[in-house]
Amino acid sequence: MRTRVTTLLYLTSAALVLFFCASCGGPAKQIVGQWKMGSGANETTWEFFPNKALTTDGARGHYTFGDNNRIKIQTATATFVYQFEIQGDSMTWTATNGSKMRFTRAR
Repeated sequence: MRTRVTTLLYLTSAALVLFFCASCGGPAKQIVGQWKMGSGANETTWEFFPNKALTTDGARGHYTFGDNNRIKIQTATATFVYQFEIQGDSMTWTATNGSKMRFTRAR
């Protein structure tokens, strides 16, 4: 009986550790840093901070995450919501009309 309880305790602990480790790398951590969109004269830089603040070419704002991989961006002049996906050093925002904005992590 004692062996079963010990085994159950180890399995439960392992499951909790895996759960918390998986949640550590979510979008809130993945998005932090500088991202570039476009190139040349049309290049725009977005910087996301851990406290949910952001800057884009000098303008300040903040961001929040919603359900279904949504990000809400709020600046002094606009508020918008996009579906987002981050894969490695690439981030894509998709608008409700299907248009996409692609970003690359700045090094």
